[in-house]
Amino acid sequence: MTNLTRRQFGKTLAGTAAALATGSFPRVALAQVPRANSLRFPTGFLWGCATAAYQIEGATNEDGREPSIWDTFSHTPGRTFQGDTGDVADDSYHLYKEDVRLLKNLGVTGYRFSVSWSRIFPKGTGKPNEKGLSYYDRVVDELLKSNIAPYITLFHWDLPEALPDGWQSRSTSHAFADYAAYVSRRFSDRVRHFFTTNEFVCFTDLGYKTGKFAPGLKLPDAHVNQIRHHAILGHGLAVQAIRATARSGTQIGLAENATVYVPVIETHEHIEAARRATREGNAPFLTAVLEGKYTDGYLERAGANAPKVEAGDMKAIGSRLDFVGLNVYTPEYVRASASPAGYSVERRQASYPRMASDWLYIGPEVIYWAIRNVSDIWKAPALYITENGCSADDVVTADGRIEDTDRVMYLRNHLTHLHRAASEGYPIKGYFLWSLLDNYEWADGYSKRFGVHYVDFKTQKRTPKLSAEWYREVISRNAVE
Repeated sequence: MTNLTRRQFGKTLAGTAAALATGSFPRVALAQVPRANSLRFPTGFLWGCATAAYQIEGATNEDGREPSIWDTFSHTPGRTFQGDTGDVADDSYHLYKEDVRLLKNLGVTGYRFSVSWSRIFPKGTGKPNEKGLSYYDRVVDELLKSNIAPYITLFHWDLPEALPDGWQSRSTSHAFADYAAYVSRRFSDRVRHFFTTNEFVCFTDLGYKTGKFAPGLKLPDAHVNQIRHHAILGHGLAVQAIRATARSGTQIGLAENATVYVPVIETHEHIEAARRATREGNAPFLTAVLEGKYTDGYLERAGANAPKVEAGDMKAIGSRLDFVGLNVYTPEYVRASASPAGYSVERRQASYPRMASDWLYIGPEVIYWAIRNVSDIWKAPALYITENGCSADDVVTADGRIEDTDRVMYLRNHLTHLHRAASEGYPIKGYFLWSLLDNYEWADGYSKRFGVHYVDFKTQKRTPKLSAEWYREVISRNAVE
């Protein structure tokens, strides 16, 4: 680094601050600054953004779409913040071209979005809705025109209301496989990557155990464990159906918010404790999917409440995957223990830092350990970070800027640890930032903003935040500073 006098440094800093204050800092000037200590990612590393249908599309009553359980839930008084619904959301159903332009401006090479099941099969099964399919045709084609690869998630919580008993019914697992087969057959001429489901625990436990998410039920443990089983069975049957119907070369995986266990100290005994915790703590979902069986510990804990498993279920559930997607936000810290489990989870102190959501505790090393644990335990052939981002209390300045430096800090720290995983040779292929846009944040309605683009929900105006400009620089350099 060139030596600077204190006065020269002060002049440089003042000039930089002035440029930032006026919004005149030229992007090309940033790109020309030498970065001897840049953390460069492998050539071909995929940078992207992610969204979900019910959170951005709106148009819930248009072109043949019928209600999902989230339409019903959000329209039930007291279920969501201020009664907010996804009826309009970001209106991406009509503004998708503008959203693709935002993606293109960022320079991303991939976009993960979900297909609304009830837009394709309004009744959950039966005759497909051509108008719904045509919408996704337009989205896919618009992305490809901008050299952005589409990554489709087949289920992101918006289950068709018409399916009797939802995930309580085993028939829903088979209906999902039929839907997955149809969609993959329709789009695999242009879409190479499909995710079956997004975050099992959110649509099973939060939907049927705590009642915080749709359909808002609070069922006993035996019922919940059976629902969990139906969910992962649906995933497995969908993998088989896609392999049987999609074009050759189609890649299949899932996006899972596995609980990430981080060793309190990087010593052998604590690292081993984190591995044990990872396998057992994710036993109903990711462990079962990647091993094709339930752990003995899970079945012992469940006892008489264990799920009923039919012949062939676990073989389907353990169907081979081409990649594993990890939605990564918050760590759990563990240490080695003399307990039978071999580990104990540390309690968080009241002062532990978090972002603008109560659950979003900050621990940027979580992204490294998510990758390392899954890779070390299950030898996944390829990994993607399919969600990572944060809510922040974004404020629009008098001149229309959103200086979300806290989000930039959050992302920079996480990407630094992501680089560690890549540099150590773990098979991490890409990163999808959550999210492209501020959107409908489920039970939190419009009260939480996760996007790198600010959305005025009254006018639908999209405004890039400082984090969008920062992410664009990361992508253009394929490096984090």
